[in-house]
Amino acid sequence: MGFFDKLKKGLNKTRENLTNKIEKLVIGYADIDEELLEELEETLIMADVGIQTTETLMQAVRKGIKKKEINSPEDLKPFLQKEIAAILGKGEDTTRTAETGPTVLLVIGVNGAGKTTTIGKLAAFYKGQGKKVLLAAADTFRAAAIDQLEEWGRRTDVPVIKHAEGSDPAAVAFDAVKAAVARKMDLLIIDTAGRLQTKSNLMQELEKINRVIGREIPGAPHETLLVLDATTGQNAISQAELFTKAAPITGVVLTKLDGTAKGGVVIGIKSQLAMPVKWIGVGEDVSDLRPFVAEDFAKALFGD
Repeated sequence: MGFFDKLKKGLNKTRENLTNKIEKLVIGYADIDEELLEELEETLIMADVGIQTTETLMQAVRKGIKKKEINSPEDLKPFLQKEIAAILGKGEDTTRTAETGPTVLLVIGVNGAGKTTTIGKLAAFYKGQGKKVLLAAADTFRAAAIDQLEEWGRRTDVPVIKHAEGSDPAAVAFDAVKAAVARKMDLLIIDTAGRLQTKSNLMQELEKINRVIGREIPGAPHETLLVLDATTGQNAISQAELFTKAAPITGVVLTKLDGTAKGGVVIGIKSQLAMPVKWIGVGEDVSDLRPFVAEDFAKALFGD
């Protein structure tokens, strides 16, 4: 099965929750009236598109009705598909890379979102492209985080820089950067702590890591990726808002899209936070994490 087919299959629950409900909704109405628009608004909110993004979409719908772009209930679905595709297509989704020397990816996110698994899959993806990859276990406080990353290193045949549990994350990052430069690596991926309940500590920790990395490799980290669990829906947006206060995030990795009816959260993240979604995960396999392509996502979401 190709990735688009996996994406389409993975979005089954979200499609049932969003686009199929819109289809069923418009069948019940001969004309567009206020009751239909209220039901449409409720459908968008229930699909975890988010209140703010739903308001934006409903304003566009009302404008479309006035401009005669929407003349009947049947016109609503293609109109929304176009509007949602436009939201998803906004922003720069490509990964930033270093002009010379190793590209550094800093990966953050709450524990349980799939952060370490994402790093392993990213390592496998880039290794498959012929890149020399190095991993750094700078999540030194969570029990078994280092072991988990080492296991991914073994699975992907990628070296891992680590210190003892409880050691200074910035020291791990420093050693990893030195090693990446010395070994002429193409890519260094750094795992970091995911403790939001101590936001000030996390902020200080990330600032220190950023300082250490930036001193050794100008412009690094080139990407700071936030891993979010799609199954948490609107909670993922709240997490993203908190993390943006702790670090300059350049993009989002959205995991577990295949296990949720809340995939509409992608639209909310792009619209509400103006934050690029750079990677999406639609399964357990190593190859099930891929770069986000807005056009493909919109097509899969609407069952094209």
